[in-house]
Formats: sequence, C-alpha cells, structure tokens
Amino acid sequence: MKNIALIIGGGVGARMHQDIPKQFINVKDVPVIIYTLRAFQQHPNVDAIEVVCLDGWHDILRAYAKQFGITKLENIVSGGETGLQSIRNGLYDIAKRYDGDDDIVLIHDAIRPLVSQDIISDNIRVCRKYGNAITVIPCTAVMLKTMNSITSEEQIPRDNLKITQTPQTFFLYDILAAHKEAIEKGINDSIASCSLYVELEKKLYLSIGSEKNIKLTTSEDMEIFSALLETTCPDWMRK
Repeated sequence: MKNIALIIGGGVGARMHQDIPKQFINVKDVPVIIYTLRAFQQHPNVDAIEVVCLDGWHDILRAYAKQFGITKLENIVSGGETGLQSIRNGLYDIAKRYDGDDDIVLIHDAIRPLVSQDIISDNIRVCRKYGNAITVIPCTAVMLKTMNSITSEEQIPRDNLKITQTPQTFFLYDILAAHKEAIEKGINDSIASCSLYVELEKKLYLSIGSEKNIKLTTSEDMEIFSALLETTCPDWMRK
C-alpha cells in the first residue's frame, strides 16, 4: 500500500518570459521545483516521488535533488506533447515498479510549490475512502459567460462551482485504466486528470485545497509566491 507522488514538470513556461523553464527558476536560492518536491519529501505518508521533466533537464534535476536531500525521488521521465501525455508517461513508468491494487498516485504540478501537508494528507484520505481525490477551493468571484471574449450578458451561479487545483489523486490501477479507455475512445486533449474523468463519465470526489496553493504561471504569480515565502514559511520548506 504505497502513496506515490507524480510531479509534472514538463512545461517550458513561455508566459513567464524567462530563459529557463519556470520550474527551475530560483527563488531565494532554491529552484521552484525543489520547494514542490520538499513538500512530498517531508510528508510521512508519501513513499516515493516520480518526476516528468523536460528533456535536457534530467541531470540538473538529479543534481538538485541530491543537493537538497530529496531522497524519495525514484525516477525522472520525459514529458509528452501534451499535459495528458506527460502524465501518461509518468504513470506508465510508475507501473513498472508498482502494481498493487492499493497503490495510489498523487498527480501534482511542479509549479505549485506551496502545496501544504494538510492538502496532501486530505488527498490520501479522500482517495483511500472514495477512490479518488480532486483538490478544490470554493469559487468566490462573480462568474461571467462570454461567447466572444469581449462582452457578457450572463452570469453563472457560483454556489455550486469549485476551482480545481492539484494534487489530483487516484488508485494507480484506476487511473491507468482511465488512460487506456481514453486512448480507445480517442480522447487525447483533456487538460487535467479530473477533466479526463469527467469526459469518461466517472464520479469525482473533492478534497480541501487552499488559496495559497497557487500555480506559478506568470511573473506576477512568482511575485506572489516570493511574498508568501516571506510571510508564511513552514518548517518543512526550510529543510
């Protein structure tokens, strides 16, 4: 009964306007991806870590993992042409080492470095109780619907809306079966594991997220991340 973290770090980060991938940008002398790996390294119930990484950065990541004591890192594989394919590459590699019916995989964005221990714990709890776990936060903004990106005449009631984050956690056997079914049905453009499940008409179970569990997509996000490090830096991030 293993809990395996699958960290997806195969993006180039074009919207960050940097010369290196955003997951390798240093913040306070630590690469972003190391903050993320530390969260899973320090969690007592995470047994192993797999990373999907850009070609040409594998050795650099291994060096960083050694430097910062990421001992749970088991393997690094290359990403695919899409996010879905990158996840699939990681899952296939994990399946070479783990095949138990009770092994679960926590799929997480490398550029969500502030994932908390509580979020990881709740993902494991919800998945083991219900079969999967999707990290979400409430939708607190007014949601407008537009057909042309210029005007809107309709709002979407927010009471029943949730904003998804990662981790998104599944039993390894189930998520592999979902990817197999998706291939058979020609589904290859799902933007996340949760959307893949929706397209396959599978039920999802919700797990607690946090506004601090931000995804570093733009330079403004990096500024917010740096500010959050200044104000609330848990002990596990300093180790």
